[in-house]
Amino acid sequence: QVQLVESGGGLVQTGGSLRLSCAASGAPFGLSTMGWYRQAPGKQRELVAGITNGGRTTYGDFVKGRFTISRGGSKNTVYLQMNNVKPEDTAVYYCAAGAIIKRVMGEAVWPTETDNWGQGTQVTVSS
Repeated sequence: QVQLVESGGGLVQTGGSLRLSCAASGAPFGLSTMGWYRQAPGKQRELVAGITNGGRTTYGDFVKGRFTISRGGSKNTVYLQMNNVKPEDTAVYYCAAGAIIKRVMGEAVWPTETDNWGQGTQVTVSS
C-alpha cells in the first residue's frame, strides 16, 4: 500500500510564497505520475497540478502562472511552488498518485491501481 506524506503547509500572507512537498513510499510502480489537489470547506476537491515522469504538466485554470509543479530526483517526490498566493488559495492541499491522477493526466490505468491520497497539509493565506 502506497503512502503519501505532504509537508510545507502553513500560514502565509497574500502575495507570499511557499513550497509544498510530497514523498511517496510503499509502491514502487504506478507512482511516476503525481499531482496536487486542494479542497476548501464546502467546495469540491479540485486539481491544482499534475506531472508525469516525463515532465508533462497540467494545471488548474486558477493557477494562472503562479504555481509550478516539479519532481525530485527520485521521481517519487513532487513539489508545488506557490507564488503570489491569494486568500482564495486557502485550502487543504492533498498529494495524489495512482489511478486518480493518472486518469486526469490521460494515462492508462491498470484495473489493480488505486487512488492514492496523502493526509493533506493546510495552507492558509492571510490578508
